[in-house]
Amino acid sequence: MARRRATLMQPRVERLLGKVDSKFTLVTLASLRAREINDYYNQLGEGLGRIVPPQVTSTSRKPLSIALEEIDAGKIEGEPIPEQGAATADESAASDTIDLAADGEGDISA
Repeated sequence: MARRRATLMQPRVERLLGKVDSKFTLVTLASLRAREINDYYNQLGEGLGRIVPPQVTSTSRKPLSIALEEIDAGKIEGEPIPEQGAATADESAASDTIDLAADGEGDISA
């Protein structure tokens, strides 16, 4: 049986940040997994069984808390996106900036 937690925020954020490379990765990873857990609980009566159930035993009923506990237990890990996709996004953003400057639409002076 799962044991009761002594504090409000358990697992500690500092410990969770040691499991991922940044706080933004932690937020993204936890939110995506919480949505999956929520979808799992919503489809239970339908018998579909397509979504992975929670990987830890938790006293919490909140999907985000369960997701954070899974990250702390090492059951959920994030993988970085390859750098190739980031380079093309930077190039397209630069070309958009150049197009705006060429149009003269971005001129603020009156």
